[in-house]
Amino acid sequence: MRTYYLAPTQPDVGLTSVSLGLLRALQRRGLKVAFCKPITKRTAETEPSVLFARQICQIHNTPDPLPMSLVTDLMTTGKGDELLEDIVSLTMSCNEAADVLVVEGIHADASRAFIPRLSGDIARSLQADVVLVASAADAEGVAQAKYLIAQVRIIGRHVAGVIFNRAPAGFDKAAVAAQLDGVPLWGVVDNNPALSAPRTIDVAHHLGAEIMIEGEIATRRVLETVLAARSATEVIARLKPGALVVSAGDRDDIILATALAASNGIELAGLVLTHNSVISPRIQRFAARAFHSGLPVLRTDGDSYETASRISRLPLAVPEDDVSRMDTVIDSVADQLDSDVICAGLERAGSKRMSPPAFRYQLIQKARAANKRIVLPEGEEPRTIRAAVICTEKRIARCVLLGRRKLIQSVADSLGIELPVGLEIIDPAEIAERYVTPLVHLRKGKGLTTTQARIALEDSVVLGTVMLALDEVDGLVSGAVHTTASTVRPALQLIKTAPGSSIVSSCFFMLMPEQVLVYADCAINPDPTAQELADIAKQSADSALAFGIEPKVAMISYSTGESGSGDDVTKVRAATELAKARWPDLVLDGPMQYDAATVREVAAQKAPGSPVAGQATVFVFPDLNTGNTTYKAVQRSANVVSVGPMLQGLRKPVNDLSRGALVDDIVFTIALTAIQAQALVKA
Repeated sequence: MRTYYLAPTQPDVGLTSVSLGLLRALQRRGLKVAFCKPITKRTAETEPSVLFARQICQIHNTPDPLPMSLVTDLMTTGKGDELLEDIVSLTMSCNEAADVLVVEGIHADASRAFIPRLSGDIARSLQADVVLVASAADAEGVAQAKYLIAQVRIIGRHVAGVIFNRAPAGFDKAAVAAQLDGVPLWGVVDNNPALSAPRTIDVAHHLGAEIMIEGEIATRRVLETVLAARSATEVIARLKPGALVVSAGDRDDIILATALAASNGIELAGLVLTHNSVISPRIQRFAARAFHSGLPVLRTDGDSYETASRISRLPLAVPEDDVSRMDTVIDSVADQLDSDVICAGLERAGSKRMSPPAFRYQLIQKARAANKRIVLPEGEEPRTIRAAVICTEKRIARCVLLGRRKLIQSVADSLGIELPVGLEIIDPAEIAERYVTPLVHLRKGKGLTTTQARIALEDSVVLGTVMLALDEVDGLVSGAVHTTASTVRPALQLIKTAPGSSIVSSCFFMLMPEQVLVYADCAINPDPTAQELADIAKQSADSALAFGIEPKVAMISYSTGESGSGDDVTKVRAATELAKARWPDLVLDGPMQYDAATVREVAAQKAPGSPVAGQATVFVFPDLNTGNTTYKAVQRSANVVSVGPMLQGLRKPVNDLSRGALVDDIVFTIALTAIQAQALVKA
């Protein structure tokens, strides 16, 4: 196992963000990573590094750190050796079977002169390679990195790499790399003010402000503070998504302008009333709709200038309860690290388990390589627009939004997002007529008339499906506002099943803490026959393989092997035999209980010698009742992210979304669809 000790070269370099970003970059490469922050200046319960490692990076065995008060007592009473033993014990408790251990170091502190020496002792005790985390804000950061490279070498430790954080525009990576005395540059993380955007609730806590109207205070973010010191005309131009307006309560013109912006759908971060003032009752009644639109309203004493100044001094550190922001920060850091350089020389046995970070990373990489054109029939829906923008900017897919351009632009403006040049927008009304004849031809067996075709094409899902049937797009994603039936029915009518498939089924990718599993069928078929179950098993194994998961298929039942009887068990047993006969190379076994499929100790007792028991990666459930209940129970009870449902068995990929889908869910479904399209081309 390789151990990396991350040491900051100076205060406020973003050590936690970089440490967890490195952790995620290593996870993406399929490595099993352990994490430890041995010492904290806070309490174990509020240490962000530990909380985020457990919650976001799913490193659940991350140990509680030692409090700095205890460390100080031990160091000042000559018990440094005892302290080092405790730290080594902490790291040993969390690194079992890990490929890499990431250890977050300690910031220097003028009141604790022992910290630099202690950091060196920790690195030596752990036999760790040192990774320096430096500031890229100015030349001093480079000078500090060069100085510490020499110091680390003096104490006999190897400097594995340097990471520069918060780099300004124009930072010369090549010139800096040449100054590092042969130490590899592991990455340069750009300064991105959007990642430092606090929530409005964070501002309220920082100011000690009274929350007059809560609104969406926990989710709206402050991108800019607007001090209302001038006329409303001057302020209006700055009323954009993320703006936090600071104004005295007697500025009725500013409050009305803010209310108008909120009523028009602009997601302002909030309104802060100064001088301990309030909005007049008349204004409140007149603009009632605005004050119930999610706009948070705070009140604080002091004048407007002083309040805006205090807001500017809000600490940059991510609060421990802001998991969403930290997840974005970690992803951003991981994206900008050079994982090829970092992983060069790492010796490890190749793991056959696909970890969730590795799955998500490979999902995006494979989708980019596929470069597919994906149609989104719900093009005017806000979450879909956000997802399409992300996919276009990150080159995940070439998205086509079906909708009215003016309305889509209006929604984008209200969300504060810019529609990228590469994002294609098509108005269904402008193109529907040219698909009438093709639709009539596709449905000629059902006697569809021209008039009926025109009516059917008023449904954007039908229109998008015809585009897919004609090979004008490579895949379709819908369901944010449509039902599953509305998405799937046109596909069954116009796309049809793939050669060799007798059924269309679905699977979910379950992002368990240690690996990704495939569950099928959890969304489509209520009571499949034995033949259909066999087809679902093959479809699901192929889906797993397409996404880098080694398929070991367990045919799930309430009985393992020959131990039980009954119609349901008989069906699963027959399906298993059919699948083995048709696809002899498929690693598959059943019937099998869930615990026998997943737990090696149970497998040894119930199914000794099985190639699947205790190590299954694909789970085929006997019916929809079992599959849907199981996936939701696991998802909710174990707080597991599920990606899907992904439809299987169609000639071309069509995928359904949950109507409660988050933007990230839509992004990943678009990526899934692009990869499916590529796999079908190869097939």
